[in-house]
Amino acid sequence: MSDPIDSNDPPELDEGGEDAPHPRARIRSFVVRAGRMGTGQIKALAELGPKYVLPFKAEPLDYEAVFGRKAPVVFEIGFGMGGPTAQIAQTLPGTDFIGCEVHEPGVGALLKLIGEQDIPNIRIFQHDAVEVLDSMIPKDSLAGVHIYFPDPWHKKRHNKRRLVQPPFVAKLVQHLAPGGYLHLATDWEPYAQQMLEVLSANPDLVNTSSRADGYADKPDYRPLTKFEHRGLKLGHGVWDLVFKRKP
Repeated sequence: MSDPIDSNDPPELDEGGEDAPHPRARIRSFVVRAGRMGTGQIKALAELGPKYVLPFKAEPLDYEAVFGRKAPVVFEIGFGMGGPTAQIAQTLPGTDFIGCEVHEPGVGALLKLIGEQDIPNIRIFQHDAVEVLDSMIPKDSLAGVHIYFPDPWHKKRHNKRRLVQPPFVAKLVQHLAPGGYLHLATDWEPYAQQMLEVLSANPDLVNTSSRADGYADKPDYRPLTKFEHRGLKLGHGVWDLVFKRKP
């Protein structure tokens, strides 16, 4: 996960007034960055990529044809190196998962896990998640969307560079089935505050948390990453949010 806007574009994405989008500004869910590939990742990309990495096409996916069954589908944006995605897919074998990640080492790492652990219910897009949503994910079709630890842009002056903003959330809601959920997590409190504000302002979403602060307890299916576990031991915070689309 990373910068939601082209690096050469101005960051304004808010709707209306002085913050109206620049004509060239657009939401984007990533920044391409370099990374080293291990031999296992390279081998997994070559051998398993043709089966598990979906080609980008300007036509809606047929989930049943892709997975060979009819099941709830969860869309994960920015799975990093894929460890939590693999664990969640194994924890929820009755659900199918589509992950988007442009970082090639991460794609290779998840493919390696899929091969080693024989995980049948994951498919991957190595492509911008926003374009995938617009072109390939049918509206009103997703059981859930996961966005875990998007690049923080934690300083206040960078708030408009963050992915979770009203236009993007509105786009996500269009692709959720009624009753479908959004599960977000971050370890940057200012970003958590913004996400809570943005999600709460969407008229088609309802917060599932009963806590006074509006944040959710971490669902059992989301595993702790090594980084998160280390941070929690040091007293750092992690904030989960779980909202559902109204029926």
